[in-house]
Amino acid sequence: MATKKTNAKVKNTNNKKGMSKEKSAKKPQNKSAWLSVSLFWFVRLCIIGAVGLLAYTAYLDVQIRNKFEGQKWALPAHVYTRPMEIYIGQQLDFDLLEQELDELGYQAKNNVDRVGTYNFTGAKLDIFQRQFRFWDGLRAAQRTTIDFRNGQIQSIIVNGQATEIVRLEPRLFGSVSPLSHEDRALLKLEDVPQGLIDALLAIEDKHFYSHFGLNPLGIIRALINNMLAGRVVQGGSTLTQQLVKNYYLSSEQTLKRKFNEAIMSVLLEVHYSKDEILQAYINEIHLAQVGNRAIHGFELGSQYFYGRPLQELELAEFALLAGILKGSSYYNPVRHPERAKERRNLVLQAMLDDAKITSEDYTQALATEINISANAERAAPLSYPSFMGLVRENLKDEYQQEDLLNDGLQIYTTLNPRIQKTLEESVQRELDNIEQSRSIEAGTLQVAATVIRTDNGEVAAVIGDRQNSISGFNRAVTARRPVGSLLKPFVYLTALEKTDRYSLASLIDDKSIVVEQAGSEDWRPQNYNEQEYGKVLLVDALAKSYNLATVQLGMDLGVSNVISTINRLGYEDNIPELPSMLLGAVPMSVMDVSQLYLSLASGGFKTPIKSIRSLLTNDNEPLSRYSLRVEQVVEPEVNYLINYALQEVMRSGTGRSAVNASHVDYAVAGKTGTTDNYRDSWFAGFSGNYLTVVWVGRDDNQSTGLTGASGAAKIWATAMENIPMQKLELGYLEQITSQTVYYSSNATAEDCDQSRQLPVLLASLPLENVVCNQNIQLLPSNQDEEKHFEPKPTPQPKRQSIWKRIFGSI
Repeated sequence: MATKKTNAKVKNTNNKKGMSKEKSAKKPQNKSAWLSVSLFWFVRLCIIGAVGLLAYTAYLDVQIRNKFEGQKWALPAHVYTRPMEIYIGQQLDFDLLEQELDELGYQAKNNVDRVGTYNFTGAKLDIFQRQFRFWDGLRAAQRTTIDFRNGQIQSIIVNGQATEIVRLEPRLFGSVSPLSHEDRALLKLEDVPQGLIDALLAIEDKHFYSHFGLNPLGIIRALINNMLAGRVVQGGSTLTQQLVKNYYLSSEQTLKRKFNEAIMSVLLEVHYSKDEILQAYINEIHLAQVGNRAIHGFELGSQYFYGRPLQELELAEFALLAGILKGSSYYNPVRHPERAKERRNLVLQAMLDDAKITSEDYTQALATEINISANAERAAPLSYPSFMGLVRENLKDEYQQEDLLNDGLQIYTTLNPRIQKTLEESVQRELDNIEQSRSIEAGTLQVAATVIRTDNGEVAAVIGDRQNSISGFNRAVTARRPVGSLLKPFVYLTALEKTDRYSLASLIDDKSIVVEQAGSEDWRPQNYNEQEYGKVLLVDALAKSYNLATVQLGMDLGVSNVISTINRLGYEDNIPELPSMLLGAVPMSVMDVSQLYLSLASGGFKTPIKSIRSLLTNDNEPLSRYSLRVEQVVEPEVNYLINYALQEVMRSGTGRSAVNASHVDYAVAGKTGTTDNYRDSWFAGFSGNYLTVVWVGRDDNQSTGLTGASGAAKIWATAMENIPMQKLELGYLEQITSQTVYYSSNATAEDCDQSRQLPVLLASLPLENVVCNQNIQLLPSNQDEEKHFEPKPTPQPKRQSIWKRIFGSI
């Protein structure tokens, strides 16, 4: 029995050992299988990942090549001022001429031995002018000597040859792009000064020409330096990486962006040469932000910060531009000059360490002050947003928005910086004075104004907002307000065109009138002072701006005929055929009014107002030339009469205070305008060469308490006093005679003291109110017409005070 039990135990023991051997055999097999499966899936995932990475890399590769090979940056249209013309016999002020040269970025030097420099020596000015492509052709760089004597140009020598006239190049002051706010001017690498390239590589990427898009050693070095400093003091990105970030990606600090940046940098280096990448970088990099305008590329950056081309900069200036790249806002030399200078000096040290400059160069550049252009410091005002708005409006007639995008047009405008500055200063000074003297809350009045050349319709200056640096609602172009008495001259013009019925000497009834209007209350107009003046001369009714006389005349002529006259002279919108339009119940913009009055100021010719002279493509090919299109809309002799009447407005009528206040005595013509409840104050007036229109009011359409004479006329007078006016000469016309007529309805035939001479068309004779023996004489062609008509000769202004200011508006 015992033996059996023992055997059984042995048997059981053997069974256990067998089971143990089975388990130990299965364990290695399971582990091996698991490893095999893991390895299989790892390899499979790696292959899938590699294929995915390869596909993603191929996708990025296509993106890189498509955009880089096109090199199609968003190139806005660059906008230039008018070129200043200097000619023999011209009166010029030295200081203002120097100011013009400074704004163009010319540097005053003792030796005029390089392009972009000038020197005043005694009565002579030497300029080494830049090459510039005008709309009429390329002008090569040239040496110009201008001889002054007594403030007048005596001679002009260009490259050793005498000439009658010379032009300074226009100044770039803005850009137009409907779909992008980026602004740049493209450069080819061969046109980039070596000094800038040396500065750029020394501070940003010393090993640019040796790495493959990434610089591992640079990244490690930057990490170590940043950890030691406890902050970011050095970047490890190559120029290629920076280009990829700016051109293809964004500045967001994410792993995905960094990953894409690394792959795309290598791909860029595979496909393109170092020079191609460097050229793209130089044109793409962001250097400044001016409002919503982003300054990209070193060429435009040079124009912005220094006011002159990149090729004219010197070592210290190259170093500053290269230094700004680390942080265009943080190191902006306009806002943070000390930071910018410190950074510039760091760039100079890096250039010295790399043996790109000598110790002498380094010391000299280190001692150079940061001479940023005054234009950059006041860049917002010099962008002239109101004028730019007008340019955009003019372009709408010729181009679609898509035409302006990426075309890089060069737009040569009619903007005159001197007159623009005069207008802006006049607005600021007079609005402040008006508010203070009339206890109006400061800053509540708004303004819109234009100055236009009467010979060709070119806009010299525009203001669409009291804050001239604000880009927004352009009141000069967009705001439409009732014009009040500004429409009265066109009522009287309609009458004067009926030569058999009306003349300046015609008697008009200034008495109350009731006009029945179907569907509404009867209209009962009144004079400004609620008085009636009985029979008045037509010329006086306009000069004194009598409402009742105007309505009586307009109703006699027919409202539709007056509207027809207004449309013929340039106002294209429909005007409701209501009697109230005779007193200016018609909303118009300042530009609308300017177009109407320009037809009178230009001698009866309708000349389209324009802000653009010509356009060139980015390849310097003429795209179009804005030609002068004129149409005679008023006969010369009738235009003569209405302008004489508008001169009477200034001599004895509602515009007299404007003349007396500013001592403007150039036989100017003009008209005041005031609307109901004094909501709008208007003035339109012109000399022999400039028309200026001004509106003053409030955006909420509340009363200002101002008439045309007490508001807009003050701004007009101050502005016109400080621009180079020419006397308004009406000229000699054989169809016009001098006629002695009553000037008072109470005068008698024997009362010659109450009579005066007026110009009258021969076709209008005989006149009923002729006195003093009806002395009728034709005007001899050699007689001073103004003296013949006026009771007292108009004294000439002092030449010195006028000519001292004249260049400020050229």
